[in-house]
Formats: sequence, structure tokens, C-alpha cells
Amino acid sequence: MAKLLWQPEESFVKSSNMTDFMQIISKKYTTPLNDYPELYQWSVNHIPEFWEQFWEYATIKYSSPYTHVIDDVTKMPGARWFEGAKLNFAENLLRFRDDGTALIFKGEDRLPVKLTYAELYKNVACLSHYLRQLGITPGDRIAGYLPNIPQTIIAMLAATSLGATWSSCSPDFGEKGVLDRFGQIQPKVLFTTDGYIFKDKTIDLTHRLKSIATQLNNIQQIIIIPYASLGIDPSSIHPLAVDYESIIQSNRADEINFEPLPFDHPLYIMYSSGTTGLPKCMVQSAGGILLNHLKELMLHTNIKRDDTVFYFTTCGWMMWNWLTSALATGATLVLYDGHPFYPDSGVLWKMTQDLGISVFGTSAGYISALEKTGLKPKEHFNLKSLRTILSTGSPLSNEGFDFVYQHIKEDVQLASISGGTDLNGCFALGNPLSSVYCGELQGRGLAMKVDCFDTHAQPVRNQKGELVCTAPFPSMPIHFWNDPDGQKYHRAYFDVYPNIWRHGDYIEIRDNGGIVIYGRSDATLNPGGVRIGTADIYRIVEQLDEITDSIVVGQDWGESERIVLFVQMADGYALTPEIKDKIKKAIRAQASPRHVPAVIADVPAIPYTLNMKKVELAVKKVIHHQAVTNKDALSNPEVLDYYADRSELDVP
Repeated sequence: MAKLLWQPEESFVKSSNMTDFMQIISKKYTTPLNDYPELYQWSVNHIPEFWEQFWEYATIKYSSPYTHVIDDVTKMPGARWFEGAKLNFAENLLRFRDDGTALIFKGEDRLPVKLTYAELYKNVACLSHYLRQLGITPGDRIAGYLPNIPQTIIAMLAATSLGATWSSCSPDFGEKGVLDRFGQIQPKVLFTTDGYIFKDKTIDLTHRLKSIATQLNNIQQIIIIPYASLGIDPSSIHPLAVDYESIIQSNRADEINFEPLPFDHPLYIMYSSGTTGLPKCMVQSAGGILLNHLKELMLHTNIKRDDTVFYFTTCGWMMWNWLTSALATGATLVLYDGHPFYPDSGVLWKMTQDLGISVFGTSAGYISALEKTGLKPKEHFNLKSLRTILSTGSPLSNEGFDFVYQHIKEDVQLASISGGTDLNGCFALGNPLSSVYCGELQGRGLAMKVDCFDTHAQPVRNQKGELVCTAPFPSMPIHFWNDPDGQKYHRAYFDVYPNIWRHGDYIEIRDNGGIVIYGRSDATLNPGGVRIGTADIYRIVEQLDEITDSIVVGQDWGESERIVLFVQMADGYALTPEIKDKIKKAIRAQASPRHVPAVIADVPAIPYTLNMKKVELAVKKVIHHQAVTNKDALSNPEVLDYYADRSELDVP
């Protein structure tokens, strides 16, 4: 049994949305449900009933009712959800129109700026009116090349109020990365800024924009937000470019004419990382995203009207979409744009203290990096408002769990969550009814029929296997863009197990319902025919004081494969034989002799995608002298040069 780190107080459990919902289910179906495992089991055994009850619980706003919840609960892919229903995504997020605070924006160089729900509605109304006059209709694509600022949310809501499909990239994407994405979907309108601020530096985007704009053939309007205050005349960038502020000022509108649309109307186009080819364009439905996000926000994260919710994210990561949906709960959303350690490692925790943040979301990588700075937030900041910490992006190590409880806050729910861009949500995540154990996610998501398969496609417990989902769920992509016969979609999830979603992660489901995430199954090492997950090695190596970061890959060697570990040394350390020996001993003792790398080499930096995921496949290609395509999907593609032609890799 893993170490117990947190138990919810009885008052916390009783006052939670989850308990309220569970009692409704118990009463309506005369089924006594006493805890989360019982509620979860009921939800996967009664999938149509669960979603029907949650539709009512979330008070989904609609103009036409549905005829049935799902046409075939055994069909995956291809199940149809809530047929007959007509709704509008933006209308559901803008249900509050009062003086409650909707958004608080904080930039590196700026004091917090607040926007009420009434002000948010007014801004969206003005922009929606302008886009309608421009001729935007349902199904048109509108794209955002934007920082995490209030105008990004306003643009998305205005677009989706008309039934347009929204897609976004953050401004740290290079020109090719943007064109690899937006070039496939050909938006009619592009929202962007003149620049952005990072580490106290203003990055001018105008030169990049001029080139991008000429290569998006269907563009009818480019709307430029003067975020960096560069004083640029929009027409100098493109003849079709206009100023955002002038649009808001000149388009006075008090009401929004929300377009009623089918449940499966395209809402978002999201992208795979694109490190091995053009990114896959995953089209997601308005109803599916709305319903699944609200389930995760209202029930699993227990968000209510009086919460202040923050997630450190960019507009190129699905957590931006997830956070934005919390507007439907009436909570206050905190948007931060800039470097999370500038001007110092306490910037986000001071913000948490000053703004009274109750839900703090981040990545496992951030928690690891914070630990290495030596900052202990609880010693410097008053975090009494903080109730829940969310972590995702990669598996959170046991040491990361311990750091949160030892040095951030003892009485906090640490909800490690895991899912993916593909579903814009979670397969496993937290809940307010269950305890937190070191290294474990609290449980599987309600109505997500998640299982763990061994190599014979049989369900297993208490051992590592493939994460699969054996029943449909509403937020599955409705299709991929430019995939008319559905072959790309099928290959992505259903080519291994017929009619079963294979996600590509290694997990373990424990007897207590807890979940352990081991990382990508396609990042598996296979020395001597034994399958090893790279996360097992990272967890050990990156806790060593001498190591800042690392990446591990398999190198073809003879008739088999051997493990190669690249390490980025901490300041003041060099990779000596003694440190290599220390690394090997730690891995042998804490994992197994088979995990010990055959080669350990130092590099000045580790390559990451723009969403801060290590790119093991790219490094593996480089060391095997294969071409790496779409380097623009990486935040630091130049570091791949450090992995080429390494003499260490030729030594037996």
C-alpha cells in the first residue's frame, strides 16, 4: 500500500458537488452509493443514465431537447450522443452576466486586471456582432495565435457563439509550427497580437505574422490585439489586418444572438504534437467538450461559484480549453502570461496568496523544477485559500507528491490528472471523496470505462499494462480533419484492439482504485526483450542533486537494444565517472539491473515540445542518423544537434 498523504475531512466530503450528485443518483435509482468506487462502478455500468443525470445536474442550456442519450453504447468509434439536441457552447459559458469577477489577468510586467461577467458578456457581444457582419457562419474556422490573455477567451466565445470552429496556438510556436496547424484547416479569421512578453523581453511577432498571413489562403480578416504596445499599424502587416480595440469600440451590441447547433457540431480543432509528421487535427464536438469538461470541473474538481481557479498554461495546450470551460460554473478564472519563474521562483505562489486562488493547476515538470530551486512556498506565502493542486502533462513522481505536502501545503488535495489532447479531458483524475496516496491518481473518471490490459489483451490489476477505454464517451473526437475515410482516426486509437480505445500510456490500476501512470507505451525501452518504461528511469535520475534534467532512449545494438541516458548536469557539476556510477547504483537499487543504462552522456539541454513533453523519439532518430521532421513542433529544436555523432554511442 502506498503512503497515505491526505484524507478529506467529513465536512469537505458532505459539502462537495460529488456527494450531492451521488445522493441524487442513489435516490432516483434506489441504489445505495456510499463512496467514490461505488459511484464509479455505477457510472460505467449505466453510461446513458449517468450522462442523462449529469446533463440535468449541470443545467445545460439548450434550445431543443435530445431524443436519446446515445444510439449504441457498444459502438466505438461512431456512437452518436444526444441526437436532436440544439445548444450553443458559448451560451453555456456565458450564463452568468452579473458583477461577479469572471477573469483576472496577470502578466509578467502588469498589475492584475479584472473583468466581470457582465463586462465579459459585453465584450463578446461586440465582437460576435462584428464577426456576424463579416459573414462568419457555422463551420467556418477561426484561429488564434495568441498569448493567454482575456482577449483570447473573448475571441473564442465570440467565434463559437456563431457556430464557428475555434483553434489556437501560443505565440512561442514558430512560423512553420503555425502553418503546419492552421495551414491544414485554413481559417477565415486570424486573431493575433503584435507581440508578447517573456522573461521581461518583448518578442515582436510582426515579421512572423507577415509571412504567415501570406500563406493562409482563405483569410478574410486578421485582427491584431496591441498586447505588446508596439504601435504597429495593422495594415503594415497585411492589407486585411485591423485593430481589435477599434472593433470593440465601434461595434456596440448589448445582446448575443447565440446560434443553436447540434450536440456534435465542431467546436475545437486540437493538434497532436507533430514531431513525427504533420500534426493530426482532432475535431471535437461542442456538446461533448461542454459535458465532459463540466463533469471534471464540477464533480471531480468540486469547482463552485466562489472559487478562484488558476492553471498555468498557454493557448496551445488543452488545459487552456479546460480552464475556460470553468466560466460555466461562475467561478473566477486567473490567467497568467509569462515565465513561471520570472522574476523569481515565487511569482505564482505570491499570485496565489494575493488573489486568493483556491484551485492551482500546473504541470509535473513545474513541480520538479520548483523543487530544484530550493523554494519552499509554505515558508514564504500565506496559502490559506488553496484547497486543491492539480498536476498533469507527465507522471508526477513520488518525490513530487512528497514535495507538495512537505513544502507547499499539508492540508491540500493533490489531484494528479491524466488524459490527453485527443479527448480534451481526463481518463483518471482526482475527486473530493477519496484519499490521496503517494504516486497515485485518485481514480478513474466517472463514466470512463478505463481498463488496464496485459500483452494478451486481458484486464489486469496491480501490474503495469496498456491504458484502454472499452466504452464510448462524449468527448471523443468526432473525426480528424482531412480524413474522409476515417483511416487516420482508426489508426490512432483502434488498430490494436477492435472497438476499444488504446491511448498509448502505461498504467496500473490498484485494488484501492488508485491509478499509477508510467508514461507513454510508445516510449518503451526493450533491452533484451524486456519492456521498460522511460518514466521509471526519470523518477530516479532527476531526484539526484547533480542532475537538472534527462532523457533516455533505446539504441539499436547488435540483435537487440541498449539503454542510453543523456543527462543535463546541474550548475557546478560535471559528469564524472563517480557520478555515472552513482546514477547506475541508484537505478539498480530503485528499479532493477535491467533499467541500468549502457551509456550515460551529458548534454547542455533536453529537447521538449511546445507543450513541455520530452521528445524521446526525436532523440532516438538523431542517434540513428534519421531525419527529424517538423522541428517547429519543438520549443528548442537547436538542442538536437548535441545528440548527433556522439562518440560514446560507438563504444561497446
